[in-house]
Amino acid sequence: MLRREIPHHEQAGRVIRLSRSLLAPAPLNGSEELTPLQPYQPWTEQMQPLCYWDDEPVALLVEPQAGSGWIDGRQWMSELSVAWFSLLSTALQVGAWLENHRFCGRCGAPATKLTAEFAMHCHACGHRNYPRISPCIITLVTSGEAMLLARSPRFPPGRYSTLAGFIEPGESAEEAVHREVFEEVGVYIDQLRYHQSQAWPFPHSLMFGYFAEATTRRIRIDGVEISDAAWFSPRQLPSLPPPYSISRELIETHLARWREK
Repeated sequence: MLRREIPHHEQAGRVIRLSRSLLAPAPLNGSEELTPLQPYQPWTEQMQPLCYWDDEPVALLVEPQAGSGWIDGRQWMSELSVAWFSLLSTALQVGAWLENHRFCGRCGAPATKLTAEFAMHCHACGHRNYPRISPCIITLVTSGEAMLLARSPRFPPGRYSTLAGFIEPGESAEEAVHREVFEEVGVYIDQLRYHQSQAWPFPHSLMFGYFAEATTRRIRIDGVEISDAAWFSPRQLPSLPPPYSISRELIETHLARWREK
C-alpha cells in the first residue's frame, strides 16, 4: 500500500497533519472510517512530500501546536489495522526530523529542505543532514517455555515486555543483546537467533528483534531502566505490549512455537 517514492513533482494530494507525536484525524461524515489522511488538496511550500499511499501522493504538514481532538501516534496504531503501520511510522519519523533539524548541527545556520530526497542542506558550510535512525536491539529471553519479561517505570500498570536497548558506537547488534540483557536483569544468554526488524517511530528507532536462551535464571534488575522482571509461563501471562509492536511479535512467535509441541 505504501510506495517509498517522494512525490516531489506533485502539486496536490492527501495530507497528514502532525504536531510532535499527535496526528489530526480527517473530517468524518457518517459513512467514513477514522483516518489521518486529510482530503485531497493543493500542497503548500510548508508541506513535505512524503510517499504514495494506494497510489495517491501524500504530503506531511508539521504544525507547531496540535488542535483539539488530535490523536497520539500509539493510539492511531492501536485503532487502525497493521497495514497502516508503515505510513504512520514514516510520517512520525520524518516529522520528528523536520522539527528537530531546522538548523545546521555544524554551524547553526538555517537549513534548507531539499525536494528530491529527505535531506536538509546548509548553504553556509555545506553540511547535509538526513533523517536520524537509531539502531536498537529488542530481545525475548527464554528458558524452555518460560519467558523473561520486564517492566519499565514508564509502562502502564501491569504491563511487561521484552528487553531492549540502543546499540552503542562500535558495537554489533549481537554484542548489544548480551550487554543489555546483563545490564538490565543480570542474566547470561546464548543461542541468539535473529527474527526480524521494525521501524519504531518513538521517535526514530530501528528495532532488531532477537530470541536468546538464558544460561542463568537468577534475575538482578538494574532498578533504573527496569523496575521489575520475572519468568512467565505461557499459561500465566501479564499484560503484554500492543499487537503492532515487535515485542508482541516476539512473544506471540514463542507462544505459537510451544503450542505446536
